[in-house]
Amino acid sequence: MVALLAGTAKAAEPAPVTPCVSTARFDLAMVSPEGAPEVCASADETTTFVFDSRVAVGAVEFQPRERLAHWALGQDGLSLYATPKADYLPGERVKVTVRFADGAAPASASFWLVGHASRGTRRVEVFRQPRPPDMLKKERDEAQAEARQCQEDKARLLAEREAPGGLMGAAWLERAGVVAFKDLRSFAREQPGNALGMKDARSYSYTRTGESRPASAAVRLALANPGAEPWTLAGAVLVDATGEQVELARWQEAPIPANGAGAVVVGIEGESAQLGCPCTLKLWEAGGPRTVTLGNVTFPEGKARAQ
Repeated sequence: MVALLAGTAKAAEPAPVTPCVSTARFDLAMVSPEGAPEVCASADETTTFVFDSRVAVGAVEFQPRERLAHWALGQDGLSLYATPKADYLPGERVKVTVRFADGAAPASASFWLVGHASRGTRRVEVFRQPRPPDMLKKERDEAQAEARQCQEDKARLLAEREAPGGLMGAAWLERAGVVAFKDLRSFAREQPGNALGMKDARSYSYTRTGESRPASAAVRLALANPGAEPWTLAGAVLVDATGEQVELARWQEAPIPANGAGAVVVGIEGESAQLGCPCTLKLWEAGGPRTVTLGNVTFPEGKARAQ
């Protein structure tokens, strides 16, 4: 059984992070003509706009256009694909404007692609025509289910922030003799724009007796902060090669001081711990301006030994 961390230290309360959803839906009849809805966008990740009306050829504008790595209008004119450049920063904005081919009102639609540290919106559904009641009911049910999941995740993360248990607790104590671990210093790739430097990195996995797949996974990072302000971990995700991502629980005993060093632990339990890797690990602070991205993150294979 993996040891629990029996500490009394409290992690700093993180500031709220701008919420992002994997699928966003907009009814143009309900959007203010003076305003443009905001859509989360992440560097090097494609956001797909799906319209219920055909977009006119040659009637797509991006401002500034040079901040996109590439974009394309689908052959049917009903889909638009936009991918920000690899150095697209959290909070950065690009305005997207499309004009529709039929000339009916509204004749155009605009959106802001707002940079987010990791959780870009994958799909944006845009409606000019009224939707049938069964579609609205389905969306309402999905929204309620997502809200319940968010409340459950929030309660779990708050509980874990009091003191990490299970594999995260073992990782925090660096109890490598209790669980399988892997030294990532020779494998993980640091992104050039990282706000913090990696001093040490270990990944951990825990597999129950009689099972072949991990029940939990964690990463412990020792980080150096060269900046003039302390750094507090506000969120973390793990992204696999297909783009699937899972949100990670996180633990940080105290902010990493300016011109100093500190450690953080992130982890996941259950079916999500079976995400196929190598993966990309993304960490961000409150507000997202200073991020840390590590590529080629893998986890060890093997069983935990009895304590």
